[in-house]
Parts: sequence; C-alpha cells; structure tokens
Amino acid sequence: MTAVAVTPPRTSPSRRLRPLLGLVGRHRPLLVAAAISGIAHHLVVLASAGTGAWVVSRAVTGASVDDLRGGVIALAALLPLLALTPWLESYLAHVAAYRVLADVRGQVYDAFERLSPGYLMERRSGDLGAAAVSDVEQLESWFAHTLSPLVSAVTVPVAALTALGVLHPGLAVALAPPLVLLATVPSWLRRHAEAHGAELRARIGELSAEAVDTIQGVRELVTSGAGERQLQRLREQDRLLLDAKLAHGRRSGAEHAATNALTVVGLLSVLVTAAVLVNGGGLPHAYFPVAVVLAATTFAPVIAVTDVARDLNLVIAAAGRITTLLHAPAPVTDRVTAPPPGPVIPRVTFDRVTFRYAPHLPDAVTGVTFAIEPGETVALAGHSGAGKSTCAALLTRMWDVTGGAVRIGGHDVRDFPQEDLRRLITLVPQDVHLFTIPIRDNIRLGRPGATDSEVEAAARAARAHDFIAALPDGYATVPGELGAHLSGGQRQRVAIARALLKDAPILILDEAVSHLDTESEHEINTAMAEASRDRTTLVIAHRPSTLRTADRVIVLDGGHIAGTGTFTSLTTSALRPR
Repeated sequence: MTAVAVTPPRTSPSRRLRPLLGLVGRHRPLLVAAAISGIAHHLVVLASAGTGAWVVSRAVTGASVDDLRGGVIALAALLPLLALTPWLESYLAHVAAYRVLADVRGQVYDAFERLSPGYLMERRSGDLGAAAVSDVEQLESWFAHTLSPLVSAVTVPVAALTALGVLHPGLAVALAPPLVLLATVPSWLRRHAEAHGAELRARIGELSAEAVDTIQGVRELVTSGAGERQLQRLREQDRLLLDAKLAHGRRSGAEHAATNALTVVGLLSVLVTAAVLVNGGGLPHAYFPVAVVLAATTFAPVIAVTDVARDLNLVIAAAGRITTLLHAPAPVTDRVTAPPPGPVIPRVTFDRVTFRYAPHLPDAVTGVTFAIEPGETVALAGHSGAGKSTCAALLTRMWDVTGGAVRIGGHDVRDFPQEDLRRLITLVPQDVHLFTIPIRDNIRLGRPGATDSEVEAAARAARAHDFIAALPDGYATVPGELGAHLSGGQRQRVAIARALLKDAPILILDEAVSHLDTESEHEINTAMAEASRDRTTLVIAHRPSTLRTADRVIVLDGGHIAGTGTFTSLTTSALRPR
C-alpha cells in the first residue's frame, strides 16, 4: 500500500484540470469578478505607464506646464485605481479559492465515508491524510493565483499590442513573436513537468504515511529496538522526496531562464525597432519611451502566469489524486432510497451466504446459514481467519455478499439505505477508536443529541461511570489520541456505553475482551450482559467465559459452519482456537 507515481497520459493541463472547474459551483461569480479586477489592474498599469512615459518625454523635450496638465491629471486619476484593483483581485480570488477548497475538502471527507472500509484499507492513512489536507491546499495556487492572471495574460497583451500598433504597426510586429514564445514556455517541458508533479505529490504522501506509522508505532519500535531501522526507512523516503524536489527545481529553473531570456529579447526587439523608427521619422520622439514602457508592461501578466505555471504540474498532480479519490467506485452502493415500510423486527438471518474479498481470493465464508431471534445472543467461535469478523462486516454491509443474502426482519440488508441500516445496528469492536474529544462526546458519537444525564446513565450501565468520574475533568476529559490515556478495559467500557446510548436493536460485540486481563474481562462481560439485554446480539469471541454467556454458539471453520449448539453441548475441540 504505497503511493506510486505514474507517468501521466499525454493530455493538456486544461483538460486534466477541467473536473476541478466543476467544483467552483456557486463561487464562480467571485472568480469572474476577480478576473475582471485583474484585467482592470493590468490595463490601468498599461495606461499609467504609457501616460507617465509620455509626460516624462514631453517634459524632457521642453513642453509647457499647460501641455503636461492633461497627462498629469490622467495619472492622478489612475493612481487610486492602481491601488484598488490589485487589492480587489487578490481579495476576491482568495475568498473564492478558500471557499472552493472548503467545499472540495468536504467532498473528500464524504468520499472517505462512501469508500470505507474496502477502498481505504488499500491506502495508507498518512497518504489519505495528505490527500485530504496537502493536496487540497495545493489547489489554492490554481484558484487564487492562476485563474485570474491567466485571463489577464490572454486579454491584456492583446490590448497592449493594439496600442503599440496604433503608435506604429512595426512595434506590434516586433513584440508579438517573443511574446507568443513566452506564453508557450510552460508547454515546452510539460511532459516532464507532469511526471515531476506526480512523483513529488506521491513522495509527499508516502513520507507522510511513513511518519504516521512511526508516530503510531513508537512504543513497538522502542521496545523491539527497531527504531534505527524505521529511521532509515524515513531517511530513504526523505531522500526520494529530495530527489523529486531537485528534479522539479531543475526544470523550473530552466523555464525561469527561458522566461527571462525571451523577456529581454522582446524588450530589445521593441527598443531597436522604436529607435529605427524614430531615426527614420516614422515615430515621434515623444512616443519612443512610451513604446518601450508599453512593451515592458505587456510582459508582466504573461510572466506572472508562467511563474505560477512552473508549479502547475504540482496542482495537476494534486488534482489527479483528489479526483481519483472522488470518482473511485464505492465497494457498497445504495440501491434503494427508502427502507422497507413498517416496523422492522430485529431478526437476523444469514441465508447461504458466500463472500470473497476480491475475485482472485478464495471465499472467506461459503454457504453460511443461521438465524438470530430478537432478544437472543448468538456467539461465533472459531480460529483466526474462520470468517467470524467477515460475518459481522456483511451484517453491517461494509461489503456486499457475493452469494446468498443477509436479512434483517426478512428484508435483505441491501434493501435498506446504508444510513437506515446502520441505525439498526451498533458495533463494539475489538480495537476501540476514541477520538480526541471529551469522553462525553465520544460516548454520544452515535446519538449526538443525547443529554448529559443520558450519557451518564449509559456509562453507569457499561460500568464506566466510576473511572470516568475519577478522571481529572470527569466526562470532559480528553482521552488522548486513540484513547492513549485510558486502559484497554476502560476504552472497551466507553465503547459499550456508546452502544448502550445509541440503543440500536441489533448489537455486535467483536472480540471485546480478547486482550484484557481477568479483572477487566469480568467488568466487560458484566457490561456486555447489560448491553445485550433485550437486543439481538451477535458475539464474536474466543474466550470460554464469553461463549458461556451466549444462548447458542456457532463454530466456523474455514468459512463453513462446523457446529452449532450451546457452549456445554459442543466438544472442547470444536471450540479450541487454532
């Protein structure tokens, strides 16, 4: 599960960025206003530069104050616009960009939920985090610093060439070739630029993923003495990122040099042409500095775009990673928009269920059939890999069956919208995830409108209230990242309190006591018994103490049912994990 840089296909940058333009949505008027402000700014700069050059030229040649008065008044009128128009362009472009980025980030988060868990299990969490944060932020360069200057770079040079043509057609002819060449500089090394951008964004994602792995596994690295080896992996990823940045920098430097060279060639071309025209009488002396200044200012918007375009490959790569995520097919999709009518009886049925995680993999479960009646507790037992957790995942519809059906109340789980289905089910997993928010809010995760008294009642039922109340800030205590400040048993009891508060009619307990000591196990089993009361409960367990609490035990072996009965009726060998 690594971030791999793929050489992009030979497509134009505008085509590759086209999907992002659809994300602008309701913010399009702001970007249009920013573009208009940018055009106005460059036109004002052209007018100010030309007028100023004319005034200076006339003054040097001995013009009277009355002759200069019109030019000076024009300059005075243009000065406020010189200050206002760039501020307005920057403000509007950035407001639009930040709003678009917020929308894109929201769509990325929606995609995480839509694609979980199948697609996300194939990507490293640090790489996904880079897509949600770093890649989205990279788009700011396009929306805030490229779109508006790009419009100006197309329109303003046309106006400048027209003005030079009015002074003398030869000036426009002299400036046009280097100006056109300058505009095409980003396309000269586009293939390399896109490859460098893809490589650089991939390396940033991989380094981010490696850093997250290191931070999350620091205890294991220290206790196993593997810290130096992990640091070496980080150094290797850092070296690969450095190589990608250097390649990007070399290409960017070449483009910068070409831009400077063409700018000088263009200015010299106009300077020489204007000088020849003045000496030949084809251009008044007063217009010589005007022509040179107009030529110099004509390059400004084009240079601004080429400067940004040197990093456009990074934007394209980030856009590609984001659009890949947004358009990735979900492993599970809703085929209905409303749940079955009437009350749903919480009777769970597995009817000849077969499932495999990928077409090239063997079946994880084959022909599994059993039922759990309302209020009944059924335990799934068997060795690791027997298919127990797969059954739980199919019930919650994290994946869809490849054969047979899973039903609730006689209805196929695929006949429920996912949101409605998961209102019927609550899960207490083996590895509890606690968010870095107060314990109170962790408990009300599945029922955000619950009152504090309801939260406390659920915690009491889960045997969690006493230890929570003893914490420095009680229910307002933040448990640390991944619940690091709590023991395993305490995290499990918080998860059970969360399940009790949600009050779903179907409960799944997935290996809730597998890693706990005897005392914690007793507390959790007591809490689980409270949570299971009057609920349809599926328990996944290895420990005999947990299996004894079930009304029935189903033994899975190799994805098949190997035995069914009460704990005491089944043989010891049938329940022994292998």
